[in-house]
Amino acid sequence: MNKEEILKNYKKEEDKLLVAKMLDQMALCSKRNKIQNTDFLDERQQNILEKVLHRSEIENYVIDGGFEKAERKVVLFYPEKWNKEIVEKNYDTVMKVIEILLPNDLKGKYTHRDYLGGLMKLGLKREKIGDIVVWEEGANIIVLNEVVPFLEQHLMTLTRFQKAKISIKELSKIHPVNIQKEEIEITVSSMRLDNIVSEFCKTSRTKAEEIIRAERVFLNYEVVDKDSKLVKIGDKLTIRGKGKFELKEQIGNTKKGRFILKIEKYM
Repeated sequence: MNKEEILKNYKKEEDKLLVAKMLDQMALCSKRNKIQNTDFLDERQQNILEKVLHRSEIENYVIDGGFEKAERKVVLFYPEKWNKEIVEKNYDTVMKVIEILLPNDLKGKYTHRDYLGGLMKLGLKREKIGDIVVWEEGANIIVLNEVVPFLEQHLMTLTRFQKAKISIKELSKIHPVNIQKEEIEITVSSMRLDNIVSEFCKTSRTKAEEIIRAERVFLNYEVVDKDSKLVKIGDKLTIRGKGKFELKEQIGNTKKGRFILKIEKYM
């Protein structure tokens, strides 16, 4: 595999750096004969790296976030003599669960933003943090092992967590995950991307075009900057700052021929 040739395919420096870091981890795995992993990746980043690995016919890797429904994941490379079952038994050498249980007077008052904001306030980089599973009594936060000692030392210094019970758990002990979705209906004049974005963001077509051209819109985890791109049923749309949506079904048409669509919005 020629690293320089692969990197020539990427114009954006952030994507080039992402791929370069992954290739370095893959090389370290081969050199050290032990598991190596990337940082946590969002769905767009996962899509980029998986395409590189597929084109390069690399097979000794898995992409996982610590539990079945995780959105943020790492790429783990393993020695060629291993199999995926062995790798799964070694996940805890890569990731751990930080469990935060709140005192009675704070139960139900903290959201995903409160937990993530606390970690960021400590100076922790977003790529070191995986999914955050929130329920009324507290949260489970997936993190890379390398930051666990830091969090053990500093989490309790945050005012919001001073009365909380904090512990480190194995991935198998994670709190049951319930992904919440809201079902909504929208009506659009066409399946053009700018029409869909305008409805999702509750804004004008002009503003929707600005959002698209600012590369804030991802269609099936790939950035799209063309207003006229046609969207179809089954597509997933992520808009930075607005959320993630899936086009589930065309229910029908209005008398004026507009499309009535059923959408699932991830909460």
